[in-house]
Amino acid sequence: MTTADPQFDGMYGPFTITSTDREEVQRYRICLLVSGISLSAGLLQWWLVGGHWAWLWLLPLSISLGLALQWIHIYLRPLHHALQLFWLLGCLGWLVLMLQTSAHEALDTLASQPRWLLAIGPMFAALTGIGFKEFFCFRRPEAVGLTLLLPVALLGRLLGLIGNGPCGMLVLVAGLLLVVLAVRKFGMEAAADVGDKSVFAYLDAQREVGGS
Repeated sequence: MTTADPQFDGMYGPFTITSTDREEVQRYRICLLVSGISLSAGLLQWWLVGGHWAWLWLLPLSISLGLALQWIHIYLRPLHHALQLFWLLGCLGWLVLMLQTSAHEALDTLASQPRWLLAIGPMFAALTGIGFKEFFCFRRPEAVGLTLLLPVALLGRLLGLIGNGPCGMLVLVAGLLLVVLAVRKFGMEAAADVGDKSVFAYLDAQREVGGS
């Protein structure tokens, strides 16, 4: 902390936004942008030239999403850990899918056998959780779309209510909305993403008291 670090009055006392906080917020926003670009580009490549190499976009998508969940600021630690668990389960689901088929055939297998959505779905549940957090905190319309479209697309396809085309289109729109969300966040003060640090300090103190 330096004397130039801005100070704020929180619910449970004053707090400071440090350079470390600002760096984490910047990384979080970059990771959201990479996630949105990767999801959108992967789908477009799959549609235009097939899934033989489109699966490679899963690498930056999974890595950037995992890092975003590392740097996101959520007051409720159990919810934060739950989103990280969903991400991990989704990554494992993709790995199992690729081991059962092959990396080059994974996306086509997913399209022809929707039950695999049960395996990879938790990753998108984590992404939906980020969208809900962004909507809850900032009321951004693109966050609403991200939060609603992914469950509608994947559950609709899993239950046989929609086909591959509509499902893919909804996921693509969700990916583009994530790009919009991330780009718009770069114009916000870091304090907006950090939130009220006095709440984090209060909750940590409560956990320490409860654990003692």
